[in-house]
Amino acid sequence: MKTRAIVGAIILCAGLALNAYSEQAKPPKPEVNTPTGAGYRLGSEDVIEFKVYKEPDLTTTATVRPDGMISLPLIGEIQAAGKTTPELEKEITLKLRESLEDPVVSVVAKEINSPKISVQGEVRKPDVFPIRQRMTVLQAIALAGGLTQFAKKDRVFVLRIGPSGQTRFRLNYDHMVKDGDAFYLEAADTVVVE
Repeated sequence: MKTRAIVGAIILCAGLALNAYSEQAKPPKPEVNTPTGAGYRLGSEDVIEFKVYKEPDLTTTATVRPDGMISLPLIGEIQAAGKTTPELEKEITLKLRESLEDPVVSVVAKEINSPKISVQGEVRKPDVFPIRQRMTVLQAIALAGGLTQFAKKDRVFVLRIGPSGQTRFRLNYDHMVKDGDAFYLEAADTVVVE
């Protein structure tokens, strides 16, 4: 009886260890920087509308330049890329207080053009694509025209640049289709199909 209990405990521990290992092996499902997600950060080519209550001369639309800056009346150059609209609104309000009494500023992202992903390798139309909503690897491959006949379905990679450098996730196309595992892309990710 003791032997059965010991064998049962060993099997239980092995099962738990395998489960923990398989959870660690799965790539993370990160939050995406898209307009549908909270905290969207502005980027190059985004179009922003600025309104100042009772100041029609200060109301304007600006496009974020590749250097991340925008030009606004009365303020001049200001960094917009990497900020949320509430953060930018607060900064503009503070700068306008130097010239106006209690300015009421509204900042709205009119066009989201900055989030892009790249799909390369054995796909029919390799290119850089804008992402306007959450996108999975399968959707990105479909956007690139699908796989070529030479694609190695077990060698699909997502390259992601993070604070600690580049991370590489290896995925299997057939498993994503069969299991319904959705790997969501982030802005600036690169999908490579070997």
